Amino acid sequence: MMHRPMNIWQGKEPLILASQSRARQMLLADAGIDFESVPADIDERAAQQSACLSAPGDVAALLAHEKAVAVSRRKPDRYVIGADQTLALGDHLFNKPLDRTQAAEQLHALAGHTHELNSAVAVARGGKIVFEHIAIARMTMRPLNEAEIEAYLDRAGKAVTSSVGAYQLEGLGVHLFERIEGDHFTVLGLPLLPLLAFLRSEKLLAV
Repeated sequence: MMHRPMNIWQGKEPLILASQSRARQMLLADAGIDFESVPADIDERAAQQSACLSAPGDVAALLAHEKAVAVSRRKPDRYVIGADQTLALGDHLFNKPLDRTQAAEQLHALAGHTHELNSAVAVARGGKIVFEHIAIARMTMRPLNEAEIEAYLDRAGKAVTSSVGAYQLEGLGVHLFERIEGDHFTVLGLPLLPLLAFLRSEKLLAV
């Protein structure tokens, strides 16, 4: 789906976002950038295992890189953004919960603790990476009892399985936290400010 809101994009063709993330799409659309979403269609877990990586930031950077390059090889003349985010509590990496039960388990593990979101972005052109950046947000979830977790799950519904950690900060998930260290864009999975700085350096933005 192509977005053409405020016409500050100066590229000959729209930017490509190698993701179907609505949060990332919203960030680009709100920033007035013409773009279209083209799924990368890569096996993320296989890519991670093949690279033998376990550090959260390294995993996020790898997957952002792989997504950008995969789509860029199909559309070599376009600027392609790949992005990925990992959630780590200490040494433990979390994946998206498969169902309500797993969502509850993740919330129990995260409640009362500080976890890290590692958000990586990469830009490719001609099948090669021309820009990459990693940002970290530290999220402190307030202590939650069983009744509070169940009440949240009741009200959040199916949305709890669409994000790692079983929350979306731009929605009801904001009620789960007592402190956040890091910018809003990093939390939503796209370090937007450094990305915009790169696009400006390429003379692709009017502002």
